[in-house]
Amino acid sequence: MARLQDKVIIITGAAQGMGETHARLCLTEGAKVVLTDINAEKGQALAAELGDKALFIKHDVTDEEDWQHVVSTTEAHFGPVDVLVNNAGITMAKSLLDTSLDEYRRILEINQVSVFLGMKSVVPSMKKSEHGSIINISSINGLVGGAIGYTDSKFAVRGMSKAAALELAQYGIRVNSVHPGVIATPMIMQGDTKTAVENFAKSIPLKRVAQPEEVSAMVLFLASDDSSYSTGSEFIVDGGLTAQ
Repeated sequence: MARLQDKVIIITGAAQGMGETHARLCLTEGAKVVLTDINAEKGQALAAELGDKALFIKHDVTDEEDWQHVVSTTEAHFGPVDVLVNNAGITMAKSLLDTSLDEYRRILEINQVSVFLGMKSVVPSMKKSEHGSIINISSINGLVGGAIGYTDSKFAVRGMSKAAALELAQYGIRVNSVHPGVIATPMIMQGDTKTAVENFAKSIPLKRVAQPEEVSAMVLFLASDDSSYSTGSEFIVDGGLTAQ
């Protein structure tokens, strides 16, 4: 049997990038997947391509009413939520002095507050089944320093995951964080950026950057019953970068 047979999974930021890769893998493993994203055009096209076990919902992850709509629509279409992948996020690489308050608040809203809202919104649905897995995508910058704002938000995701794991264990709901390193997404593997990434890869113990599918494999593990005794933990996909 497929590892996610008939599990109902919500993945945010799923219209493209790693979210899309997560969705494709979960579907091949038997899941029913709700794709959410602010980009309706790409999200609808992807859901149409993936078939009747995929549903797209336009979603502002910083809006609490949008979250309630996503969960109620998911339940009406597929049933109670089994898995939430809080994948949506943005990056920012400005210095402390160059970052405005509005920019700082925006990255916290999208990377941090959305995770809080997502967890809060799906728990009542998961409690109906007395089980669930919440997978919060952080970063290696949730473990070590990086750009202001981005690092702050990703450390927060790590901490929220631990706090929620302790609170929700009584309901059979597991919460873990995933910490990707440098991933070979189309955005970075082109032009001058590609050269810089390839040069940086020489400093990674495994001497290469990760493919998106390698992060998705970790998401699959945490979504499946294979990880039934794992909660409140960090799962690192960085080729040994943070071990140095």
